[in-house]
Amino acid sequence: MTMAPEARNTRRLIVFGVVSMLVLGCQTAPEEVNTLNSRYTDEQPSLSGNGQFVAFVSSRGGRSQILLYDLRNRNFVQVRGITAGATQPSLSRNARYIAYVASNQGRSDIFIYDRATQRPEIVSWGYANSIRHPRISPDGRYIVFESDRRGQWDIEVLDRGAGIELDRPEGQ
Repeated sequence: MTMAPEARNTRRLIVFGVVSMLVLGCQTAPEEVNTLNSRYTDEQPSLSGNGQFVAFVSSRGGRSQILLYDLRNRNFVQVRGITAGATQPSLSRNARYIAYVASNQGRSDIFIYDRATQRPEIVSWGYANSIRHPRISPDGRYIVFESDRRGQWDIEVLDRGAGIELDRPEGQ
């Protein structure tokens, strides 16, 4: 059976269209820039005291990093200055302060990132042993964490001092 040239071209276009749809359908769709969940590993979530922000560790961008997401506005908030590979985030009341663990000269330290100044600060100077799971108070003054300096995991409280600017409830 012979086909007219127009019919052959139409058939080729239909076959090409079906193959294109199959190939394109198998590709990963471009990820939304401002979505909370993704095809990457997202873990270790922490919710701010006011319930507006969530910080978590994500493998987006090809490396492990802490991301901050604004649940009210449904977008990511820039946090420049948090070291890649940082883990275990904890948020103050309005997410002004982010406490986290990162490697510093081969050992783990607790850092506080201040979103107002956009700078991290090491707050665990003097702890020669392992530390983990920092949690910051709602006002940002205190940090509790686990330390093994006595040969077992103990809870320690670190007071950042009366001189820090507190993360107060909105309107105060």
